[in-house]
Amino acid sequence: MTVGDLLPRLSGVAPTPEAPVTAPAVRDQLVTAIAHDSRDVVRGTIFVAVRGQRFDGARFASDAATRGAVLVVAASMRPDDARVPWLRVPDARVALAELAAAFYGDPSGDLTVVGVTGTNGKTTTTYLLSAIFDAAGWPCGRIGSVGYHTGRREKVAERTTPEAPAIQALLREMVDNGRTTCAIEVSSHALAMRRVDQIQFAAAVFSNLTRDHLDFHPDMQDYFATKRRLFDMRRPGAPAVLNLDDPYGVDLAGTVDHSMTYAIDSAADVTPEHLEMTLSGSFMDVCTPRGRLRIRSGLPGRLNVYNILAAVAAAVALDVPFPAIERGVAGLDGVPGRFEVVSTRDDDVIVIVDFAHTDDALRAVLTAVRALSPHRVISVFGCGGDRDAAKRPLMGAVADRLSDLVVVTSDNPRSEDPDAIIAEIRLGMESPADADQLRHRGIADRAAAIEYAVRQAEPGDAVVIAGKGHESHQLIGDERRPFDDRRVAHGALGRRRADIGWA
Repeated sequence: MTVGDLLPRLSGVAPTPEAPVTAPAVRDQLVTAIAHDSRDVVRGTIFVAVRGQRFDGARFASDAATRGAVLVVAASMRPDDARVPWLRVPDARVALAELAAAFYGDPSGDLTVVGVTGTNGKTTTTYLLSAIFDAAGWPCGRIGSVGYHTGRREKVAERTTPEAPAIQALLREMVDNGRTTCAIEVSSHALAMRRVDQIQFAAAVFSNLTRDHLDFHPDMQDYFATKRRLFDMRRPGAPAVLNLDDPYGVDLAGTVDHSMTYAIDSAADVTPEHLEMTLSGSFMDVCTPRGRLRIRSGLPGRLNVYNILAAVAAAVALDVPFPAIERGVAGLDGVPGRFEVVSTRDDDVIVIVDFAHTDDALRAVLTAVRALSPHRVISVFGCGGDRDAAKRPLMGAVADRLSDLVVVTSDNPRSEDPDAIIAEIRLGMESPADADQLRHRGIADRAAAIEYAVRQAEPGDAVVIAGKGHESHQLIGDERRPFDDRRVAHGALGRRRADIGWA
C-alpha cells in the first residue's frame, strides 16, 4: 500500500503549497505503518502528529523523520525546517482514524462489532457478549480494560480503548484469526479522541451514566454528549440497546432509532421475571420481543443482572438463537476483578474484589452485597490521585452509609499525598475522623488495609475490596509497583485460616 493509496481516505484535505504530496516521489512511497508516537515510527511510517494534553505531536516530526517517516500529517502548519513531506489536515485525530482504517483494510466491515459504553458494566457486558457469540458458533474477539482477545492470543490491556491504529490492527488480527464478531468497550475518552471513528458498529449498548471522568469532561452534559456519539456511528438499521432504568438511557431512547430497551424496574423490551440473586449467581426468566429465556448465571448481584440483560438484549436484537444465549450466559463463570469472590468454602468470611471506583459503582456493589445478607459489610477502598477530587467525599459518604466498617486506603495516589486523599474521602463520612474508630479507619498502605479488614472480619461478614479490580499494579509517584488486590486478599485469608486452626 502506498501513500497515494491512502490519501483519498482523508477528509477535508485540499492541496496546498505546504503539502506537496502530489509528487510521485511522495505518492509512490510504500507505507509500512501508521503511528501517532514518534517512538513507534519505523521506515515507511506515516506519522500523524496529534495534539495531546501536554504536547503537540508536531514537535516530534523531526524525530519521526529521523526514524524513517515518509509523511507527516498534522493540523499545524509545516515548519520551515521540516525534513519530510507534510500534509495539513483539519483534525489530526480524525485523520489518524481514517488512515488506520484504510491501512488495515477496514476490518470492521468483516465483523459484527458491538460497542458497549456507559460508566459501569462495560467489561462484564463484553465478556457476556463474547460468551454468547462463541456459544452461537460466531467466534468472538474482545477489546476492553482487562485485555484484548483476538482469537489466538490474549494481550493485557494498556487502556480500555486503545488508539485508532492499535484498534484497527486488533480488528484485522481478529478477521485473520477467523473471528466473525467483536465486543468492544468504548470509553468516553476514546469517543472524544476519535479512536473508534471508522468502526462500523453493528450494535451499540448503553449501560448507565454516573459521575466519573470529570477531570476530563467539563460537566455531565459533555460526558453524556460524548457517550452519545457511539449511537451515531452505527450501521444503518443497527440496534441501540438502552437501559431504561437510567435517566440518560431514557433520554437516548427518545432520540435514537432502532432501540432495544432493557430494565429491571421500568417497562422495557427486555425484562426479568422470577428474579433470584444469591452469592452463587443470578437466576431469572427474561421476557423479550422474541419470547422467553431461562437465564442461569454464576454472576451474583444486581449490577450483574443489568449486565446480563444488556447482553441478552443485544443478542436478541442481533438474532442470536435462544439456546446459544442461555448457554453463553451460563458458561461465563466470572470476570476478572468484577464482583470477583476470592474467598473459598474453607473461609468463614466472604471477600469480594471489584473495580468500583465511583460513588455510584461503590453504592451498587455494597447494595448488592448487603442483599446477600451477610452478618456485616466491611469495605476497603481509596481514590486515585491526580483525578476528579470532588468524588472523594461522595465515595466516603456511600461507604459510611452502607458499611459497618470502612477502611479507607490508597488507590493509585500518583503524585498526591495518600494521607491527604484519605482525609478528603473521610470528609464525606458522618462521624468525625477521630471520633468513632470502630466505624472507619484510615490506613494508607493498601496491603496493610486489606490485612486489617480481613483480620477484623467476624464469621459471616463480607469484605468488599473496591477500586482496582483486575489491576496488577499500583501507581505511586512515578513508580509502577506490582500490586494485585486478589493476591493480597488470598494471602490475608490464608493467614486468617492458619490463625484459627483451619490450615
